[in-house]
Amino acid sequence: MLRALGLVSAALSRLAFGMSVLGLLAMTATIAWQVIARYGLNAAPAWTEQAGLFLMIWFILFAAAAGVRERFHIRLTLLQDGAAPELRRVMVLASHLVVLGFGLAMAVGGAGLVAQTWSHVIPTLGVPRGAIYLPVAAAGGMIALFAAEQAIADWTGNRVAPTWS
Repeated sequence: MLRALGLVSAALSRLAFGMSVLGLLAMTATIAWQVIARYGLNAAPAWTEQAGLFLMIWFILFAAAAGVRERFHIRLTLLQDGAAPELRRVMVLASHLVVLGFGLAMAVGGAGLVAQTWSHVIPTLGVPRGAIYLPVAAAGGMIALFAAEQAIADWTGNRVAPTWS
């Protein structure tokens, strides 16, 4: 079971990280075009600012999800490092469960935002406003899955093999 979970989560982590890289590249190109058009052509396109914000939300949330699985997210371990081994084990599990709960809240709340705002259209982009919230739900689900995998692995004395180094 843990092996199957590991295979699925590794694939999702690669996908999330790949989407983040593509989103960052697309946002960089969009903002570059905005600067060139505004200062070089004296005709700033209306869609670039909204597109840049849209892409930034997507790539940040998917990178955050990958960070939970790959353990490159921000965390403070001062109290854990100074605790006795049994207490440390409980503290690590508790932190994974907090992250799992946060991921579930993101998934549920994000899905609600998508549903409530899907009928609203972003005028400059012509896409539903709910599309901007899709990664909140998707990344939240991934964060919950990755935190569950980390919790199970830590509790059973295993380590989650990183997808990349």
